[in-house]
Amino acid sequence: MSLQDRPAILNDKEFRYDSFKNGKVLFNKKKNHLPAMGWNSWNAFGSGNTEALTKDIADSIVRLGLDKLGYEYVILDDGCYKPERVDGFLANEEVKFPSGFRALADYIHGKGLKFGMYNDIGTNLCAGAAVGTCGHELDDAQTYINWGVDFIKVDNCYYLWDNATFSDAKNARYTYAPKIKSINVCGKDAGIDFCKKYSAVSDGEITGRGAEKTEDYVWNIGTFDGTGPDNTPYGEQGGELRFTVEAPSDGEYSLTVEYASAQEPGCGEWLQVACNDDVIYDDLLEATSDKDTFAESVKMSLKLKAGSNVIRLMNHRRQENTLSSYAALQEGFDKYAPDGDIILSICEWGKTQPQDWGYKVGDSWRILNDITFQVGADGDPGKGNWIADYTTSVTTQYSKAVIMDEYAGLDKGWNDPDMMMIGMNGLDETMCKTHMTMWSMMNSPLMLGLDLRRVEKGDWIYNIIANKEIIALNQDALGIQAKRVFTTVETESPSTDYIREMDRVDIIAKPLSDGSIAISFINVSDKDKCGDFAISAKDILDAIGSKMADRSVFENAQKYELIDLWSGEKTESNGSFCVKEIAACDNVTYRVIPVQ
Repeated sequence: MSLQDRPAILNDKEFRYDSFKNGKVLFNKKKNHLPAMGWNSWNAFGSGNTEALTKDIADSIVRLGLDKLGYEYVILDDGCYKPERVDGFLANEEVKFPSGFRALADYIHGKGLKFGMYNDIGTNLCAGAAVGTCGHELDDAQTYINWGVDFIKVDNCYYLWDNATFSDAKNARYTYAPKIKSINVCGKDAGIDFCKKYSAVSDGEITGRGAEKTEDYVWNIGTFDGTGPDNTPYGEQGGELRFTVEAPSDGEYSLTVEYASAQEPGCGEWLQVACNDDVIYDDLLEATSDKDTFAESVKMSLKLKAGSNVIRLMNHRRQENTLSSYAALQEGFDKYAPDGDIILSICEWGKTQPQDWGYKVGDSWRILNDITFQVGADGDPGKGNWIADYTTSVTTQYSKAVIMDEYAGLDKGWNDPDMMMIGMNGLDETMCKTHMTMWSMMNSPLMLGLDLRRVEKGDWIYNIIANKEIIALNQDALGIQAKRVFTTVETESPSTDYIREMDRVDIIAKPLSDGSIAISFINVSDKDKCGDFAISAKDILDAIGSKMADRSVFENAQKYELIDLWSGEKTESNGSFCVKEIAACDNVTYRVIPVQ
């Protein structure tokens, strides 16, 4: 692929929106990885990471014994390359990384750890270096293999085909269809006497979500931007305009579209047209003089069958383009190391709803924008929030990830609510303990983001990140994300409703491979909570029984042993699990073991 004025042509149906649910991976993407565990440099050092700091962190992981607990990846985030390519290839920043990345990988591998790096599907990295993978995917894949990379995090800044951070807003032209006023279908074959105009408003049907009818036209045909915390991940993430055409006979017909285009959210220039599920047009339309002046499109050829035919006008390119860009790097890994197994972390901030397609190429996918923008530096731990209005908090990330369990699994990959902020300013010990619990219960990647040089065995940070029983939930072989089964906020469906109200208590339950389950009572609020926060064995069976390792054993238990995974205290229950008091931002988490 080379840089061009438009996204790649999609000749392979596997990259199409209609194939997102078929369960097929692309380019030999490996399955059955448990969530990755390790350390990433961004929250700790931002762009200021160095070779020396990275070696210190690798040494600290081993010193603290965190490698024995599963923390195996040491990942360089942004700020490690030269600002531009050298003869078209990636190169190390020589002051900060004087020995080069192969030597650093060898050092990390020598510690029994694995080495990770960072890039972007756009032209530049988020910090500005003009070394994004766009147009260089195959070369970069071979470079990473040569460097001994085991893990690659790939961001989404400066992406050419979407309205990404730091990008030109005009690239919305690629992600929205134009305004549609009508279509005109006419027979082309001799003997077909048919020509009919269909109004978008009166004859068209909107399916999915997002597209809207006005008095004269349909617009906002595209895919919801999932970067912020306002859109549920469930349901169709885009809208289509559909027409049912009754054709008099089989044959060749022509289609024209009456449209008005622009380069702004809600009204773009790229249109996809499908007839009976065959895509017949997928390209930019000629720009109209302004967004309120309608024109007639080029003629499009289509085959209709006698009787009912469905013509779909849409733009799913926001998702399809992003999938294609990530897949291009995976293609390179498969080409140059088909037996290799490099973990691909998709970091496009949930913008293109990666829960729908991420499993095809990646091992995890970010679900929102960054968890913090106040990253640290050498000697400065940075700052995190428990509650915030946008994405920059533990609870905002949790509140979306907790309802996305149906999108995760060993056969798919993992929802990623970003790196953990344990050890940063702004979060106390209780908040960090619950943060660790949330991420572990939700099978999120456990990526530490603090300067491990200041951690000692036995201090409170160590006791949180080294809690074997909590880590075991995240790394359980059954590989099933916890489901929210109760919340104190009134809602129709606790497991799928996106709740922005943080003044609440949630109960989430997770089946485990030994037949037990884990239950977490989580006080999302920053206020102490008192009440009968309770769930029964029957409630749990109704919610996650089909996913249990052995439902019958749990269902027929005479009693249940409860182990508090933070205090170690053991109690028993006859099938009702209740907590009456939970301190602000705290959690009570049990492993519940059925006893016959």
